[in-house]
Amino acid sequence: MIIVWVLSLLALLTSLISGMERMTALEILSNTAVVTSGKQFIAAEHALEKCQVEMMSIVHSANSACHLQSAGKDLWLISTKENPRLEILVHLDEKTGAVRRLNWRQQFD
Repeated sequence: MIIVWVLSLLALLTSLISGMERMTALEILSNTAVVTSGKQFIAAEHALEKCQVEMMSIVHSANSACHLQSAGKDLWLISTKENPRLEILVHLDEKTGAVRRLNWRQQFD
């Protein structure tokens, strides 16, 4: 009787340890995914910032990292080509050449 009780405790401990191993592996994968997507988001934001600063030269360039689209008088939509796709709306002052960001959003497919 005692042997059966000890064996059941060992089986319970074994299932507890395997469950903890699975949870740890999932937590590691989750943290890796969060870090990777954070780096991609920061890279997309830097690409948008670069396109915003160099907007006038990008209008004439075909191989930029961003799409440019006119959204009306002095308003431009700038979006990234890579994932995650971010889009900003900027106001271009033609007199001074200053570009001012009005808003941003993430585009979902």
